[in-house]
Amino acid sequence: MGAMRFRFCFSICDPMSATDQKALALFSGGQDSATCLAWALSKGFYVETVGFTYGQRHMVEMEARQAVLKAMRAQFPEWAAQLGDDFVVDLSSFGALSETALTGASANRRPIETGASGLPSTFVPGRNLVFLTYAAALAYGRGTSTLIGGMCETDFSGYPDCRDSAIKALGAALNEGMAAGFTIETPLMWIDKAETWRLAERLGGRGLVELIVEETHSCYLGERGVRHAWGYGCGTCPACELRAKGFAAYEASRP
Repeated sequence: MGAMRFRFCFSICDPMSATDQKALALFSGGQDSATCLAWALSKGFYVETVGFTYGQRHMVEMEARQAVLKAMRAQFPEWAAQLGDDFVVDLSSFGALSETALTGASANRRPIETGASGLPSTFVPGRNLVFLTYAAALAYGRGTSTLIGGMCETDFSGYPDCRDSAIKALGAALNEGMAAGFTIETPLMWIDKAETWRLAERLGGRGLVELIVEETHSCYLGERGVRHAWGYGCGTCPACELRAKGFAAYEASRP
């Protein structure tokens, strides 16, 4: 897979002053991972975060994730002491293995559509499995046994590695192969996008909802020039459509 490189973005907080419950959250900078991060913080975890560069078409999400972390520390001081180090792992060689609408040399020219296999062209084979495996290796060395991911089977865009059965199978393999006791938490697994917005409001009020709207990134095309009610994006790719539909349902259900 080639050389793996880490970039460390250390926080200024003292981990000894926070909870001794440690978790490592897969954090892309999108709506789902930001909501999962807030969920972990609300549960009292001391949370470190990890993101991955894998040659993704929407590389702008790597900038968004830093903006989200900064805003969370500033707007939610009660969580700031629980936010630990952030890690970025370079998996560009992994992304180069697959020619998809998100990765590979032809990514920018490939249409986002459903392929002959029935899977969307944005499916990157094994992505979540690789992410969780690297996250587990990182967590193992840091004495962390809880991994947190934003996988969801309700609104999963047809990605088989977002299914609960896939995550459970990988968790069993990781525990067997590392002689570890990892727990993989997937707070969004059985809820849809509207409920994900509602969960964010329950966790951090409208302030967290507004933070997610303004700072997170979901658009597959990496568009940040157009601001919609639900955030920035092209408005037409599957990720934008899913996010917009969920936000509209969430707003319609509010008093």
